Amino acid sequence: MKITPGEVKTSELHAYLLGSIAPRPICFASTVDSDGRPNLSPFSFFNVFGSNPPTLIFSPSRRVRDNTVKHTLENIYATKEVVINVVSYAMVQQVSLASCEYPKGVNEFEKAGFTPLPAEKVKPFRVKESPVQLECIVKQVIETGTGGGAGNLVICEPVLLHISETILDANGRINPHKIDLVARMGADYYCRASGSAVFEVAKPNTQLGIGVDALPAGIRNSHILSGNDLGQLGNVHELPVIDAAFHDDHLKNIIQYYSVSPEEMEKELHTYAKQLLTEHKVMEAWQVLLAGN
Repeated sequence: MKITPGEVKTSELHAYLLGSIAPRPICFASTVDSDGRPNLSPFSFFNVFGSNPPTLIFSPSRRVRDNTVKHTLENIYATKEVVINVVSYAMVQQVSLASCEYPKGVNEFEKAGFTPLPAEKVKPFRVKESPVQLECIVKQVIETGTGGGAGNLVICEPVLLHISETILDANGRINPHKIDLVARMGADYYCRASGSAVFEVAKPNTQLGIGVDALPAGIRNSHILSGNDLGQLGNVHELPVIDAAFHDDHLKNIIQYYSVSPEEMEKELHTYAKQLLTEHKVMEAWQVLLAGN
């Protein structure tokens, strides 16, 4: 399938973009109008773009169906302030309820059952139920267009962060399983960023990985090892060599049982190495693979 923007309906393009560019973190934006009346609404066109100065951007886009703008954007222009609250799994249904297009002046804190807390440096209220609340001043709004679906990039600078101690680990860092964030997918789908959905990918910090292109051909062209597997193997700073001190009973059994069939032995070695890589035992996997060379 090929899609050229401008040759399909905006609503169709919108659906393909949201379905493919996902998951997206959710900005639960708290604002007030010029009369101090609160408004609360979620936006998934959102992310962090710098830390010095700290910079967040979210986009209350123009509605596709009728090209109107949201109360949040009107309030942003009026006050230049916002509190961005992150969204955890425990509050996602209430957040969805707050996305209803209530008439101007209706208090979404009350409609969705959230608890407003005073901010310290800006006028909008914080959401008590959110595990992290960021008080922000608005530095700039960039309008990307004037038609339905056009973005309005609200560039924010956090001036104060409120972080619940309940989501911190023993080192004072945010634990992804405790914060239990959710993100938006396409259509009505969300995803939960905790439990088995969270995994680690090791990065070389000071030394470059050798790369997939440096792997021995028999490993690089394996019919069993996936791209992810090869990526882990290539993320070592030098090509490993056989370690005579390495002992593994399963490896020993593979070599003894399949020694008469090199092809079968390679298959078994690669299968075992793949298993080790799923457990992030990269050096052990290397020793298994080298045993077959």
